[in-house]
Amino acid sequence: MPTNTADRLAIAALGGVSEIGKNMYVIQYGEDIIAIDCGSKFPDETLLGIDVIIPDVGYLLEHREQVKALIVTHGHEDHIGGIPYLIKQLNLPIYATKLTLGLIERKLGEHGLLDITERHQIDAASRLELGQLNLTFFRTNHSIPDCLGIVIGTPQGNVVHTGDFKFDLTPVNQQYADIHKMAGIGEKGVLALLSESTNAERPGFTPSESNVGKHIMKAFEDATGKIFLATFASNINRLQQVIDAARHTNRRIALLGRSMVNAVEIAAPLGYLQLQPDMLIEAQDVGRYAPHEVVVLCTGSQGEPAAALARLASGTHRQVEVLPGDTVIIAATPIPGNERNVAKVVDHLFDRKAHVIYGSGSVTGMHVSGHASQEELKLMLTLMKPKYFIPVHGELRMLHQHRQLAEAVGVEPQHIFILGNGDVVDIEGGSARQTRKIHSGDTLVDGLGIGDVGNIVLRDRKVLSEDGILIVILSLNRVDGRMVVSKSDIISRGFVYVRESEGLMEEVGRRAVAAITQLQENRTNSWSLYKQSVKEAVGKFVYAETKRRPMILPIIIQV
Repeated sequence: MPTNTADRLAIAALGGVSEIGKNMYVIQYGEDIIAIDCGSKFPDETLLGIDVIIPDVGYLLEHREQVKALIVTHGHEDHIGGIPYLIKQLNLPIYATKLTLGLIERKLGEHGLLDITERHQIDAASRLELGQLNLTFFRTNHSIPDCLGIVIGTPQGNVVHTGDFKFDLTPVNQQYADIHKMAGIGEKGVLALLSESTNAERPGFTPSESNVGKHIMKAFEDATGKIFLATFASNINRLQQVIDAARHTNRRIALLGRSMVNAVEIAAPLGYLQLQPDMLIEAQDVGRYAPHEVVVLCTGSQGEPAAALARLASGTHRQVEVLPGDTVIIAATPIPGNERNVAKVVDHLFDRKAHVIYGSGSVTGMHVSGHASQEELKLMLTLMKPKYFIPVHGELRMLHQHRQLAEAVGVEPQHIFILGNGDVVDIEGGSARQTRKIHSGDTLVDGLGIGDVGNIVLRDRKVLSEDGILIVILSLNRVDGRMVVSKSDIISRGFVYVRESEGLMEEVGRRAVAAITQLQENRTNSWSLYKQSVKEAVGKFVYAETKRRPMILPIIIQV
């Protein structure tokens, strides 16, 4: 990103291409910088022990005096999950809508950052002046209320960031998209459009969320036992439709799962959920009601092993039980990669003789996406009529698919830029080019540590998880001014069971002693060489005998 060119506009991705999350973009004009969103994503099975992944904000830290604010488009985890970790490193003013701010404040409070963080509530009518950047907003539809698109006015021209969106003409919460305002923005001229790409591979239009309510209502009317419904806790509009169906069928609601409880506790007081307090019951009280009087609203729609639905399916939940005749509704489509976990949960539920409604939303009617499909993406492009186009928020294949849609509605191919994380588009004198990169990447969060776990630590964890560890303890005794090995002790964890491998362990001890003895005969008394020699000798022997490569940890004690 430039810091010495007064009339240059730059757009960069710090977390735009990734699997399910970590969205973050940076807009800079001259000396003024704003960041848009700061999400997180969950680690895959290769990142052992990692809790969450957030964008690397090293560039912002290097230019902290120029960073004016963090603007948040909406309250989903993949757009706000990294904010507490960002604030710990760079305490920025945060601008977000009422519900989004409520969700962010809960996170800041959990990290002890609420009192030190500057927060500002905005809406579609807000106007901000941040240095030479003038910001206005427009309302969009998504699967969570209070979503905004952003117009960043610069001396070079307007940059528009859509956030996540769809065009839902019959929204459950009556928050209609500002289609006329979007058209007006396009008429005034859009220099560059950053538009989300999550559903760029899906033809047609994304159905309205209101369609789901009809199917939920029918399922509630047909159910005779308890109802268990699992969905994304952040889908506030879906939760409202569950509440409406529960009220219609005279059922009380129990909440299971921390994120579900948090979502209701935040959204209801702010007015985003119309929920009578006497409809809620505690999970431990479910058994006091007749089965047809209860609905359990829970997390775990993606088959997460520790989530409420998985524990209900396995019969390990301490407070509530799925019984034969109960209805279980999974009101979500499995995210790619989660299919196996979801299938396992469904199998367990069928084994408990429950009536299970599951599968893709197009089959069950219990889920619709919150993201624009191809025709809606083309509509956004047509409304905005950008000179330059940057598809954002999606995997690389989705960005390229979105690029083809843009070409189909008349955007010049040479005016479309696919940004990988760290890539920069510079616009100067009305001309754009993509020639530079800035520092970017993933920051791994493990417990309280932010970025202190790197490749070496992950490599060690991988070795430990696959082949275990072999600890070789050697005691050296000083005799006649020389160090001699007096004894050895071998500890195995995750490698072999010692009591069944006594011969192997004894030979490991002999090899370790022999390695040090040989060095001593050559008048070598370096402990670092001792340890290195033991690792090599034991490692070669163990691999020859077992074809395994455990981590070998020599420990030398002087007695």
